[in-house]
Amino acid sequence: MTGKQNTLYVASLAKGLRLLRAFDQSATDLSLAELSQRTGLEKSATQRLANTLHLEGMLDKDPKTRRFRPSHAWLQLAYVYFWSDPLVGLAMPTLIDLSQRFGVTVNLAEISGDHILYVSRIPGKSSQFASTIVGRRLPALNAAAGRAIVSTWPAEKTDDAINNWAIEQFTPSTTQDRGTIRAALDQARTQGYAITQDQMIMDQTGIAAPVKGHDGTAFSAVQCSFPSRLWPMERILQDALPYILESAQAIVPHTRASF
Repeated sequence: MTGKQNTLYVASLAKGLRLLRAFDQSATDLSLAELSQRTGLEKSATQRLANTLHLEGMLDKDPKTRRFRPSHAWLQLAYVYFWSDPLVGLAMPTLIDLSQRFGVTVNLAEISGDHILYVSRIPGKSSQFASTIVGRRLPALNAAAGRAIVSTWPAEKTDDAINNWAIEQFTPSTTQDRGTIRAALDQARTQGYAITQDQMIMDQTGIAAPVKGHDGTAFSAVQCSFPSRLWPMERILQDALPYILESAQAIVPHTRASF
């Protein structure tokens, strides 16, 4: 039974959540017309929902422009999430140690649908602002962390991901061919880690090791981003990889729903 067929499904609440999801990195403040366009909701419904969310403290409203933007309540919800996810606390000492050892950005990523979500990020010495923000979502098949996670799954689940999950173009070198991605996942399954080069950012190498549960499958991964000009592949494999693998193995995740 799908959500909309469930007798407990509240359509009005779902519309309000759809309105909140209209905000993203490219749309941080929106007018009623823009909210209506992005959500597909009628303008009258958009107006009622947006003003209700404003009165409930979920959206701020500029008194002059009358445009809406996320409020501090979103940060409060994120704060609660971090306390509710035991993996974040378990992984933090390991992530800090890796960041201090190599001086690069270190992430803990979790699977979220067909994307990965960075739930912890320790910025490196030369990190850009975008590399420091928790909550960034990326297509799992494009990212080293996503490939490391999916490579641990049963064959039928991996096949479904390869055939149906989203792929986006981030750089001129971002892999779009699903056969190439399949080969990368096979390699990650064999070697126990995934590596990407120039996939999200040019001149950057990502390496990720899955955080496996007791059944051998993973829903999260430890990932490091290395500037290629300072970290050639040979140096990464020799100097950094053993510590990344050790860090991922040291994190014991709580049981997650099995396939």
